Amino acid sequence: MKLVTRVSQMAACAVLAASFCGAALADELQVLSAGAIEPGLTAAADAFEKQTGHVAKITFNTAPELRKRMDGNPAFDVVIAPPAVIADFAAASKLLDARANVGRVGMGVAVREGAAVPDIASADALKRSVLDAESLVFNRASTGLYLEGLLKKLDVYAQVEGKTTRYPDGAAVMEHVIKGKGREIGFGAMTEILLYNGKGLKLVGPVPAEVQNYTSYTAAPLASSKSQALALQFVGFLSGPAGKPLFVAAGVTD
Repeated sequence: MKLVTRVSQMAACAVLAASFCGAALADELQVLSAGAIEPGLTAAADAFEKQTGHVAKITFNTAPELRKRMDGNPAFDVVIAPPAVIADFAAASKLLDARANVGRVGMGVAVREGAAVPDIASADALKRSVLDAESLVFNRASTGLYLEGLLKKLDVYAQVEGKTTRYPDGAAVMEHVIKGKGREIGFGAMTEILLYNGKGLKLVGPVPAEVQNYTSYTAAPLASSKSQALALQFVGFLSGPAGKPLFVAAGVTD
């Protein structure tokens, strides 16, 4: 709460400053974000534009790719990433001293519409289902790295590795599952699955609570931004009363 309050106070100051020097305030923000929160962030950016008239142009990448995009002097105003990644950027003096917790995203299970629904009621049931599946599909980003570790923890990775298909991002995973066949199971961020749910894809549900993994996301303005006041305003908006519900509706929870 203190974190959000601090950002809100700084954003309020930015709004006041903008009212006195509107001509100096940029009309467009460049935002670099992890892809798992795309549905909520897109909705929030649209709402921000309607409220302020300013456009947030968003570039989405997987968390590992964010580090590459932030090398040197990145031409972005705001970055949204997992806390550990944000901490690394802060340690490299790339960020202003302001943060906002956007929310967290859990991992879910999906199959194509009309396919048999696997039992994922418990960790044991999930284990049996991945062993019975003809194919497993997941990404090479944060969600996929966690799932790989989970399969090893369940002591089934060696048995299922040969029937896994990996993609760089979640969108490619969902497209594959929609066009797939047989007893195929897809794994991905809940937000990504919800984007395709009912469009050839069926959300089976979140992975069991005892093995669930949540990835949190934090927004921060860049020190190199040429529109720091607007960047602060946008970050405050994301965690405020207008932006936060849009993330929740898209599957990004507190």
